[in-house]
Amino acid sequence: MEDALARKECGDASVSPSPGRHEEGNEEMGAMLWSVQEAVERQTLQIGASACGATAVIDVLQALGCTVAPETADRCVRTCLRRNEAPLPDYLHSRSQAGATHSQLIEGAEQASGGRVMGRFYHLHPRRRVRLVPWLAQWIRRGAVPVATMNMQKAVPEGEEIPDAWHHQLIFGVGPNAVYMTNPLDVVSEREVHQRLCSESVLLIRREDVMQRLTADTLLSSISEGQCDPRWRTMDVEGQVKQMTCEEDPCDTQPRMTHVSIPAAYSSGVTLFALRSSTLGQELLHTPDLPLL
Repeated sequence: MEDALARKECGDASVSPSPGRHEEGNEEMGAMLWSVQEAVERQTLQIGASACGATAVIDVLQALGCTVAPETADRCVRTCLRRNEAPLPDYLHSRSQAGATHSQLIEGAEQASGGRVMGRFYHLHPRRRVRLVPWLAQWIRRGAVPVATMNMQKAVPEGEEIPDAWHHQLIFGVGPNAVYMTNPLDVVSEREVHQRLCSESVLLIRREDVMQRLTADTLLSSISEGQCDPRWRTMDVEGQVKQMTCEEDPCDTQPRMTHVSIPAAYSSGVTLFALRSSTLGQELLHTPDLPLL
C-alpha cells in the first residue's frame, strides 16, 4: 500500500511519502502526523455503515494519545443510519442526515475522550481565501489533527460513477500539492480535495434509489411538509421527483434525470482537533474563521 501511495501522481508532480512526524521545513513541502507506514499500521478501517465520522474520531483520539473502542466512538458520535426500508419521503429525509455532521464529530470526540479533546470546524464554503496545503501544514506541525468533511460527489473524474455520499477522512499529512488521508488510505491532489471541501450542502440521490421506493400510494407532498429545513421547498424536491416519474413514460425520448438533489445536513470544511488543555487547543477556540474569497 505504501509503495502505491509513493508512486501515485497528483497533477504534474509525483508524490512521495514524507518521512517523520510533525515534519519541519518549508510549508510548501508539507507536514506529516504519521509516516505512510505508520498510517498503514495505525489507521482504522470503516467500523460500520455510514460510520466514516466515528471511524475518523477513533483515529483522531489515537493520534492525540487516547484509545477508545469502536462502539464507544460510534455511540458518542451518534451515527445516523439510512432508513432503507422506509417509504420514499422518509427515506429521503434519512439520507439527508445519514452519517454524522462535523458538530457530531466534535461532540463525539469530546465525550469519548472524557473532555480531553476538543475540535474547531473551519468552513471552506463559500470559498475562502486560503491555500489548503500550506494552511494544513501549519496546523499539523503544531500538533493539530485535521478531519476533512467532503462532498465526494464533486470532482468526479470523467467516466466514473458519481459516489453515493459525503465522507469524513482523517488527514495524516500533506505534501506538495497533495493530501494524505485514511479510510481509505489514499493520497489525493490538493485541487481535488479543495473542490470537495468547497461545496454547498446538497446530496444527489440516484434515480434507482428514488424509483424503487416510489409506490402508487406515496404521498409526495410529505417530502416537504413538516420539515424544519426550508430547502426542501426551495429546492423543490417534490417537483424533482414528479419530473423523474414523468420520464418513466416509454414514449419519452428526452434524456432522463440521473439524480434528485436534496438538502444535506453536512457542511464542507476541515475540523482541527487538539488536546483541550494545550496551548494549541486554546488557540483554536479563539482563531477567527477563514476569510471569504
